Amino acid sequence: MQNFVFQCATKIFFGRNTEHQIGNEVENYSRKVLLHYGAGSIKRSGLYDKVIKSLQEANIEI
Repeated sequence: MQNFVFQCATKIFFGRNTEHQIGNEVENYSRKVLLHYGAGSIKRSGLYDKVIKSLQEANIEI
């Protein structure tokens, strides 16, 4: 294996209603996303629908 350095900067948004910003953030990097989530609490809490709406408004393919 070749030696290499992997650096992964993480940007984390905290605060009320910050999930509405995800579409604008993603469009800086890609036009497509793959969502990976667990057993379903994201849907029960309503967060899933908010994220999907933000992505769709930014014309991000899911």
